Amino acid sequence: MDKRVEQVRDVLHEAAETHHEVYRIVNGADDDWASWYADWLINLSELPDLLDTTPVRSELVYELVGLHREYTAKAPAQDWESFYAQRLLDDFRPGDGGPG
Repeated sequence: MDKRVEQVRDVLHEAAETHHEVYRIVNGADDDWASWYADWLINLSELPDLLDTTPVRSELVYELVGLHREYTAKAPAQDWESFYAQRLLDDFRPGDGGPG
């Protein structure tokens, strides 16, 4: 696995663990999870540094929801964090702040 993919994967895994802890009372249930993830990823993680750009929050929310739908539909053997990581690195280009 590419080092940057692994690093973004690790950040996504940390986000998932943190989200589950924050929402522990409801066992991680959160209908607006993508908004929470986007905010945390942009403001409290290394994701902007790893992408070499700071995504616009709304675009990251949109991307996360789309990735969730695609991952669920395809059901790849790959873990979700790695799947999302590769796509985020492909879709967010330095300096443009949004999907390619």
